[in-house]
Amino acid sequence: MAAAAAASGGVPGARVDWRLAAPLGLTYLAFFAAPFAILLGISFYADAEQTRLGLDSWTKFYGDAFYRKVIFDTLKLGVFAVLATTLLAYPLALVFRASGPRVQRLLIFIILMPLLTSVVIRTFAWIVILAREGVLNQTLMGLGLTATPLNLLQTELGLVIALTQIEMPLMLLPLLTIMNQMDQNLVDASRALGASKWRTFFRVILPLTLPGWIAGATLVFASATTAFISQSVIGGARLVYLPSLIWQQSMVVYNWPFAAVASLTLLFTVLAGIMALGWLGRFARTS
Repeated sequence: MAAAAAASGGVPGARVDWRLAAPLGLTYLAFFAAPFAILLGISFYADAEQTRLGLDSWTKFYGDAFYRKVIFDTLKLGVFAVLATTLLAYPLALVFRASGPRVQRLLIFIILMPLLTSVVIRTFAWIVILAREGVLNQTLMGLGLTATPLNLLQTELGLVIALTQIEMPLMLLPLLTIMNQMDQNLVDASRALGASKWRTFFRVILPLTLPGWIAGATLVFASATTAFISQSVIGGARLVYLPSLIWQQSMVVYNWPFAAVASLTLLFTVLAGIMALGWLGRFARTS
C-alpha cells in the first residue's frame, strides 16, 4: 500500500479521504455528465418534434457530404491556428529567453494584455483591420505590395489571421514556462560542438520544449475550433463551422436532435485532436 501511494505521488501511510473530492464530483455530474446524457438522448430522436426515436439525425448528418465538409473545415481551422501560432510563438519565446528582466516584464505585459480584453472587442477590432479600407489593406497598398484591396473578411485566411492573434497567449504562456526551465548549457554545448543555429533549434531546443508546445497546441486547437464569435463575425455566413451550425440548428431551425448530433460531433472532434496531441507527446518522450 505504501509503495502504491509512493508510486502515485502520495504520502506513504496517509489515508485518502474521498469526501474531499465530493464537491468536484457532484459539480462534474451536474454540469457535464447530466447534460451530456441529455444531449445524447436527444440525438436519438428521429424528428425535430422529438416524437419518434431513431437514428435518422445521425444518418442524415454523416450521410451528407456538406456536413462532412463542415467537420473537415472545423478540424482544418484548428490545425491552421496551431501552425500559425507555433510559427510566431517560437521566435517570440526565444527573444523572451534571451532578453533581460526589464524587457521580459514588458513582453509579459504585451502577451497578457489581450487576455484582459473581451474576445468580442478583439474580434470586432479585426473587422477594422481586415476590411477593404482597413489598416492592413491601406498599409499593403501604401508599401506598393498590392494595387487593389485584398478580400480578407469572410475568408479562411482572414479568420486564421484573427485567431492567430486571439489565441497567441494560449500558445506563448506554456512555451515560455517550459523554455525558462531549459538548461542553457545544452544549447551552448551544441553550438560549441559546431552545430548551426537551425540544427541546435531542431535537435536541442525543439525536443526540450515539446511538452510546452503540446500544452499550448492543445489549448489553441480546442479554443480555435469552438470560437463561435470569431467564426461568425470574421467568417460571416460564407464559412460554416460546427459551432455556427449548432447555433443555426438549435436557435433558428429548432431541430434539436440534429443540433445534438452536431454538438456531440464537435465534442468528439475536439477530444480526438487533444488525444492526438497527447499521443504525440508520449511518442516524443519515448523516442
